[in-house]
Amino acid sequence: MEIQKRLLIFITRTNWVLLFLASVLGVSFMKADFVRGIVFGGLIVTVNFHLLARTLKKALTPPYMAAYQTVLAKYYLRFIASGLIIFILISNHFVNLIGLFIGLSIVVASIFLAMAMEIKNLFLKEAM
Repeated sequence: MEIQKRLLIFITRTNWVLLFLASVLGVSFMKADFVRGIVFGGLIVTVNFHLLARTLKKALTPPYMAAYQTVLAKYYLRFIASGLIIFILISNHFVNLIGLFIGLSIVVASIFLAMAMEIKNLFLKEAM
């Protein structure tokens, strides 16, 4: 259980760090609509990740275990809300699509970084 908690903490912190770094780099080198895509995409996916983690934590805590239908309903509501927000951002040409794609990829990048760190730790433990 310790490894899961460590990974969750690492990923949630890395999400915000990557969002900040991508936003700063975008402001430094790109146009405003590109930066808006990075920021809005990153916020959408990071907030969704935090809400999903909170929902699962509440649902799987023994005293108040929720039914899987409740968890799925919350998941699909977040999914639909995210889809609507993305649709509005794209249809009104408020964001650049590539910037939005980069922003939406922040959690995936955090997960890959966490995986790389764990693989590195595993091989360093075996080497010693």
